[in-house]
Amino acid sequence: MLIRHETIEKNSILLLVLTLLTISVGGLVEVVPLFTIETTVEHVRGVRPYSPLESRGRDIYIREGCYTCHSQQVRALRDEVERYGHYSIAAESMYDHPFQWGSKRIGPDLARVGGKYSNDWHIAHMADPRSVVPESLMPRYAFLAANRLDTGDLTARLKAQKAVGVPYTDEQLAAAAADLRTQADPAADNTALLKRYPKAVTVPGGGPFVTELDALVAYLQVLGTMVDFADPANENLRQ
Repeated sequence: MLIRHETIEKNSILLLVLTLLTISVGGLVEVVPLFTIETTVEHVRGVRPYSPLESRGRDIYIREGCYTCHSQQVRALRDEVERYGHYSIAAESMYDHPFQWGSKRIGPDLARVGGKYSNDWHIAHMADPRSVVPESLMPRYAFLAANRLDTGDLTARLKAQKAVGVPYTDEQLAAAAADLRTQADPAADNTALLKRYPKAVTVPGGGPFVTELDALVAYLQVLGTMVDFADPANENLRQ
């Protein structure tokens, strides 16, 4: 056996061929099974595409670099679960392109921030973070309340997401502009909106136009709220 090993080690070409063969076999063993299943991410009841307003809010979140200070992934560690709630599961990010897991926490994790604070708290926090969290290092984002949300390419954005696998229906695409305005208007009838996007939170809005702050608050308020871990259908996901 040692003689055979010595032969291989002294023959660089033979060593290279056998190394490539070993790597190839190992790679095939890992990759081939993935083509025999529908998806590597388990579908979970409750997970849906973002509403038009939430989707644009996510764009604002990325544009402003929020992901550089806030992660969106609760690790399966006791201290994290006790602080933030149920650990994150892959299905919650299946419609994120790209996902916002992050790797740095200058600020707290936001994976389950939805519903933790009121709309008014978020608005005050964006205007002056230290008014609600005195020790906060976060810069002010008051200007978002004065910026009109760009919706000119709203449908095109959703169609682009659909092209990469987000299951928006033709009905959702056709109603995108109306749904966006409805979610930013507390006085509007949101029955159809909630039918298309369950748990969508209506933001205060009420101004002459939908603002970037309206969109960002809508996005933050849905984070971590889609999956009901108490649902019997999700029993296998419980801690």
